[in-house]
Amino acid sequence: MNPPPAKPDALAIRLLAALPQTQCTRCGYPDCAAYAQAIAAGAAPINRCPPGGAEGVARLAALTGQPVLPLDPEHGTEGPRGVAWIDEDWCIGCTLCIAACPVDCIIGGNKRMHTVIEAECTGCELCVPACPVDCIHMEAVSGSLTGWAAWSAAEAEAARDRYEFRSLRRSQEKAGLPIEPDQSRPAPGAELPPAAATGPEPTEAERKRRLIDAALARARQQRAPR
Repeated sequence: MNPPPAKPDALAIRLLAALPQTQCTRCGYPDCAAYAQAIAAGAAPINRCPPGGAEGVARLAALTGQPVLPLDPEHGTEGPRGVAWIDEDWCIGCTLCIAACPVDCIIGGNKRMHTVIEAECTGCELCVPACPVDCIHMEAVSGSLTGWAAWSAAEAEAARDRYEFRSLRRSQEKAGLPIEPDQSRPAPGAELPPAAATGPEPTEAERKRRLIDAALARARQQRAPR
């Protein structure tokens, strides 16, 4: 005997867990949660998530009892995982890419060069059209692996946590409420070089500037020819 169909809310939770959490909006919805809710309500098909690829469609089909469908090409195609990188020679420090990033993986200050924390980038590509000087590019990092073969469940869960924290932070900012720090990230000052951790306590602006400078230095070192 088959179990009774899951209620839409419960089904939406399970569908959300089966999505890759890139928050790319290619499905036509503002985030992965909205797409999961639409599928659960019967308002959206299961084949609109290119980052999940064919395996992702199969996972959604298994949860909904629907037949497996090929990806809808109008919403993109399956391909290798990409990460964004910023050409520092052209970056003008406008911060538009920071606002566009759904997982807060771009750091930088106003009129200062920005950089991408590559390990946290979901490859959503939302920062690319946001850049007014076209200095953001996507780089494939998974070789021939695509879909869920190029993106682990742990990475998806971490991306979801960062997106949910960003959403909470933005809602608190709009409401004028104090913002709780993200406990999953290093505390302010944790990445400062030893010399910067001694002497008078730096101001918040100085602390942020040092964190940005340290991240930019690491990004330059990673991209330096070897």
